Amino acid sequence: MLKDKVPPHSIEAEQAALGALLLQPSSFDTIVTLIRSKDFYKPGHRVIFDAILNLNQKGSAVDILTLSEYLTTHNQLEQTGGVSYVSQLTNSVPTAANLEYYTKIIKDTAKRRELIHFCEEILVSAYDESIETRRVIEEAQKKIYELTESETAHTYKRTREILPKVVEAIHLRHKNKDQFTGLATGFSRLDSMTSGFHSAEMIIIAARPSIGKTTFALNIASYMAIHKGVRVGFFTLEMPDMDIYDRIIAGEAKLDAQKIRNGLLKASDFQNLKEAVPRIYEAEIFTDDTPGISLLQLRAQARRMKVKENIQILFIDYISLITSEEKNVPRHEMVAEFSRSLKSLARELEIPVVVLAQVSRETEGKAPTLANLRESGSLEQDADVVLFLHRNRGEKETENTSNLIVTELIIAKQRKGPVGTLKIAFLPNYTRFENYEDDGD
Repeated sequence: MLKDKVPPHSIEAEQAALGALLLQPSSFDTIVTLIRSKDFYKPGHRVIFDAILNLNQKGSAVDILTLSEYLTTHNQLEQTGGVSYVSQLTNSVPTAANLEYYTKIIKDTAKRRELIHFCEEILVSAYDESIETRRVIEEAQKKIYELTESETAHTYKRTREILPKVVEAIHLRHKNKDQFTGLATGFSRLDSMTSGFHSAEMIIIAARPSIGKTTFALNIASYMAIHKGVRVGFFTLEMPDMDIYDRIIAGEAKLDAQKIRNGLLKASDFQNLKEAVPRIYEAEIFTDDTPGISLLQLRAQARRMKVKENIQILFIDYISLITSEEKNVPRHEMVAEFSRSLKSLARELEIPVVVLAQVSRETEGKAPTLANLRESGSLEQDADVVLFLHRNRGEKETENTSNLIVTELIIAKQRKGPVGTLKIAFLPNYTRFENYEDDGD
């Protein structure tokens, strides 16, 4: 039934738009941000639009005469229908003032044609049994997302649109005497230096294996959700969500994590459990423990969390476990794409995105630097804040009677604030980090 149907288009709107551009060349800078030559259905119209674009970029006058001369010089005049067709374009314009309206029609029909093309590709893939079903679904999601993204209008703003919001925010902070403009992490010195985690930022938490980057991220996430009422999204790619909640319970109830795992809890431990579980139960934490999740799936799920659950911050543990649909791309290029995409996701969702990462082996025995971020320099470039956890595992770790291990938290990069090193306390029994107060400072 659909095979013989003519794809959506409007020759009249295309003629009117091209004619309006010839009558009103000054409108081109506005229109060129809305449509491209491929949006025209008729091939000759694409040639004409590109010719007008090239004349405009060269600073040449754009009219019937210059356009015809350009097309003749480039041996394209016959492709457009000849001089008579080009000359008639201005006669097909009811009014040049409606140029944006004609453009909207062209864009709308182009989107429908693109959607039909995508559907045909998806249909072919769905019939191809050699392609995994999940891959077909991912490709469909990707194509629809790309189509949606291309519709987003990118506009500039003038001072008078932005400045009142900035001044209002300054007055609000002064009124509330609130030093944290972002989401508080629960680590007082970190919050003092960063003012919390801010919307649209990508925050990297990096460390060597077994230093505690997952624990640190979970401590921040659980503090925000349990004690501050923040709605948290958490992608756990390394361990199942049951293990995540084991750690949250151990930290919140101050219970020995090993005893939780092996079931050797005492009667007194259950009182702590009884007090902590209701607090955790009320927390709005939304976890996804899909192993080997692809970047496309992660982004789609993150958008669903934002739309359906209104999450206010997103954690991803960790970037090296994300998979790519492009299997033949070098690993550093994959991670660079992940980094750019997650930074873009933070801006799109207007929430902080906290990404866990590893550092290279060269940091064993010494404090890591930005150059030690593993697999891609793009992480350093794209991140707004980079935090390193560090302690020398080869040496005897300093412990007090509370089995407390001092760990360095290094703020290696921060676009909007200072960098430096502070100390936090790791309580291994509870799998928990806390503020470290008594460091002699």
